[in-house]
Amino acid sequence: MKKTQIGKIVSISMNNTVVVEVTREVPHKLYRKLMKKSKKFKVDSVGFTPVLGNKVKIVSVRPMSKEKFFKILEVIK
Repeated sequence: MKKTQIGKIVSISMNNTVVVEVTREVPHKLYRKLMKKSKKFKVDSVGFTPVLGNKVKIVSVRPMSKEKFFKILEVIK
């Protein structure tokens, strides 16, 4: 099963690669207040013209390089 996530493009400075930040809300272990946690992924952007700030859906694929494990599936906004 391929894992899909939705995130925001935060960097487009590399060739064929963008950095996408995925934010999720998780409850605090003791107080159960929702806290935001974010993680940045390097994503392959071949076939898409990335724009800073766009929301994209990414999908996990086989490793393309040392740090690149995701590919853009579609641009949401």
